[in-house]
Amino acid sequence: MFDIEQELKKLPNKPGVYIMHDKDDNIIYVGKAISLKNRVRQYFRKNKKTKRIQNMVSLVNRFEYIVVDNESEALILECNLIKKNRPKFNVLLKDDKTYPYIKINVQDEFPNIYTTRKILNDGAKYFGPYASSGAAKEMVEFIKEKYKIRQCKKFKYKDRACLNYYIKKCLAPCMNYVTKEEYRKQINEITTLLDGKIDKVVKQLENEMIEASNNKEFEKAAYIRDKILAIKNIAEKQKVSNITENDIDVIGLARNELELCIEIFFVRRSKMIGREHFFLNNLEDEKEEKILSEFVKQYYIGNKVFPNKIMLDKEIEDKDLIEDWLSKQAGKKVQIRNVQKGEKLRLVEMAEKNARITLENKNKEKYNALTELKEILQQSKLPRRIECYDISNLSGTNIVAGMSVMQDGVIKKNLSRKFKIKTIYNQDDPACMKEVITRRLKYSLEKDEISLGKIPDIIFVDGGITQIRAAKEAINKCNLDIPVYGMVKNNKHQTRALVDENRNELKLSEKLMNLITMFQDSVHDIAISYHKKLRDKELTKSELDNIDGIGPIKKKELLKVFGSVDRIKQASIEDLTKIKGINKELAEKIKGGIS
Repeated sequence: MFDIEQELKKLPNKPGVYIMHDKDDNIIYVGKAISLKNRVRQYFRKNKKTKRIQNMVSLVNRFEYIVVDNESEALILECNLIKKNRPKFNVLLKDDKTYPYIKINVQDEFPNIYTTRKILNDGAKYFGPYASSGAAKEMVEFIKEKYKIRQCKKFKYKDRACLNYYIKKCLAPCMNYVTKEEYRKQINEITTLLDGKIDKVVKQLENEMIEASNNKEFEKAAYIRDKILAIKNIAEKQKVSNITENDIDVIGLARNELELCIEIFFVRRSKMIGREHFFLNNLEDEKEEKILSEFVKQYYIGNKVFPNKIMLDKEIEDKDLIEDWLSKQAGKKVQIRNVQKGEKLRLVEMAEKNARITLENKNKEKYNALTELKEILQQSKLPRRIECYDISNLSGTNIVAGMSVMQDGVIKKNLSRKFKIKTIYNQDDPACMKEVITRRLKYSLEKDEISLGKIPDIIFVDGGITQIRAAKEAINKCNLDIPVYGMVKNNKHQTRALVDENRNELKLSEKLMNLITMFQDSVHDIAISYHKKLRDKELTKSELDNIDGIGPIKKKELLKVFGSVDRIKQASIEDLTKIKGINKELAEKIKGGIS
């Protein structure tokens, strides 16, 4: 038995990583500390914590820790453990997407260029990231067209050149039609171009064009001229006005009552080459400085390509430590800057603006519906979790209840639940409603909030005032204050309105009414299907179930052959032994068990 209080006393005053486990031994949180003794103790003391951390601590069954030499090592280990185990209560990036890069195997005899999402320590040069694979492929296609480097994936010398040479798309190094030095010159020009040094490449090409023209090599001069125009055109596509910084990542954050969005812009050599966004939720009361710190650590762990600067508008936690770690990873100085003015601030604001727009576009319809519902029901906060209940029975038999959940405006099938009524034995729907809601709330309060979820913001019941009052009695019994509304139907069994405990019908827009109708239909289907399943199971019971040696397969075969238990009773021992798997002894058991 793990005694938390006793184990807290044993914690060393050293840097390290601590790992929290729940009762099923799942890792639910990973953190780092300069002093394990001081940091871990804070979780189990009466001090102010965010709601997320409060929930985490309530589920901790045991903890373990790993001592390291310094805080930098703790940071790296923490990031690796979070990435590997994805603990429920850590800030996690939902999108594990890897970004496309352009790769040149510069160590090859005749290097090729292509896009990749894997960055390896193989001596190759990587350029990016490109948030769009289309943008990366466009650049590769442009380079292969304008520089005529090899198109084949695997290089080998040949007896004759391939078609690409004859249509002037390759210099045919496989035939020694180009020297290694001439080919390497092409590769160097490409790497300079991908580094963003456009002006340097253009100037060099202009000199070559003038020289070719002076030598009356007009075809070569025209080819170089077209290459210059193409380079200028593709460079223009990537520009972001007034950016003077080189190789930066710009991070902006926006949040609403539903979730949070982080937008990241990739700027290389003063040009925007791409962007990406990430959604995070269940961080309502978490500080943005903490969220950004966790984002930076998780986003950059394992990267091989780093910017010179990361720009935000806030001073993140552990800034100096993360800077040092990133610099060691990158093999160059990586700075984290919280910008306050000028063009850099405008760039961060642009990232934040895009994050807000992305968030609004994603949640617009759901957010509008929840906002309308909040106003109509006169609630102080957005009803993010709504639970709906329905009772189903047939003349008081096989009484069951269904629970449907609407989370952030979306009906979540995976969160729905079914209940057998345990204490009511007659057709009394309000009493059944009281029982099931009491059981549901008590389970989350006293045992496990994970299985059934958090306490709902609002409860809907299928029915009118009697169902509402039953639900309120259950809520009061649990010492909670949760608003309850009934979903009433018309004579055609269609959802008509929401009603409150004073019998007031609430006017809803058509869109919101459609959503409530879908919600009521979903809980009705859950309850009805569960009731039908139990009823069918009851109907398939027979005297055969009580006979030792008769399982589902033999039972099915007997009923298939004879049609009913009555006909099996009329059958002879000889008739029964004709059924596969039934010998004389078992046949006699059957006759004795059902006669």
